[in-house]
Amino acid sequence: MTPPDGHRPAAPAPRGQGERVPDEKPEDAASRLLEMHDRLIHSRALQTAAELGIGDLLADGPRTAADLAAATSTRPDALYRLLRLLGACGVLTETEPGGPFALTPSGGPLRSDHPFSVRSTLAFGGVIATAFNAWTHSLRTGEASFPEVFGAPFFDYLEDRPEHGALFNAAMEEMSRPVVSAVVGCYDFAAARRIVDVGGGNGTLMSAVLRTAPEAHGIILDAPHVVGAARGKIRDSGLEERCTVVGGDFFQKVPEGGDLYLLKWILHDWPDDRATAILRGCRQAMAEDGRVVLVETVVPPGDTPHPSKTMDLSILALLGGLERTEEQFASLLADAGLRLRRVVSTPSPFSLIEAESV
Repeated sequence: MTPPDGHRPAAPAPRGQGERVPDEKPEDAASRLLEMHDRLIHSRALQTAAELGIGDLLADGPRTAADLAAATSTRPDALYRLLRLLGACGVLTETEPGGPFALTPSGGPLRSDHPFSVRSTLAFGGVIATAFNAWTHSLRTGEASFPEVFGAPFFDYLEDRPEHGALFNAAMEEMSRPVVSAVVGCYDFAAARRIVDVGGGNGTLMSAVLRTAPEAHGIILDAPHVVGAARGKIRDSGLEERCTVVGGDFFQKVPEGGDLYLLKWILHDWPDDRATAILRGCRQAMAEDGRVVLVETVVPPGDTPHPSKTMDLSILALLGGLERTEEQFASLLADAGLRLRRVVSTPSPFSLIEAESV
């Protein structure tokens, strides 16, 4: 945020995240910190644009702020200021001063119909941002701050508010697209015969995996209020004869007899004791020569920049969970009677962590 007097020292060109500037002038360092702070406003502007459906409203071509305001029940002058900021960020472009706004190629994923749409992810970001208002609670207790703001744990909140639950599920599907492609491209599932996707969500990952393992049968386990979407996905993918969808609680019971247990973005939701309980259930249920494959970020050491370090604080605020280092994963698996076999990097920020019985 700009200081009250409206002036700020001119900053040098932005550098990449984590880049060190040993000889940086103190005033430049101060300006850089303020630029980082301003990203909060940029983030909220993107989230608001997604909530209002600005990308979809611009899908057919440029429109004026007044036209967009009429479509979004906002004030034209106030909305213009939001659009102008997004123009300065390269998401929109003001085709002429005071004239219509259009999406840039960088802003294209704001559209719901874009092949790599992030509209739902950004719109749900508004809910997440609200949880951050109580972030200090998480830092002082190590517990989620979400219940402090919303009065209920994260997943209970989503179950009680179907509209937000649907938005969250759509966001998870958006975020899964590049990850699913990376996973199936970096791991050979063809040898598996019975694959259990623990917490399989809407079935996007299982659908992709079964297409690469034509001899395998899949089982998706998730909460009863979630599995309807998975059944629809499996049906639409033409995989009904090769995949079973089960509603249940992975803390209580995991389908037995699998030779591969797949967990994507599950363990990071939970502190160590709860994560160990999930893994122990997989260990007890799996076939003698079975494997567990985790799809998670692996936090690199030291100052190395990595998206996991951002996600780590987000998941703490939402659920009290955490992103883990390779050593932390090895310890977690060992406590559940499993041995870390290898870590497979992917083109995405996520890795495949393969484990087997001790």
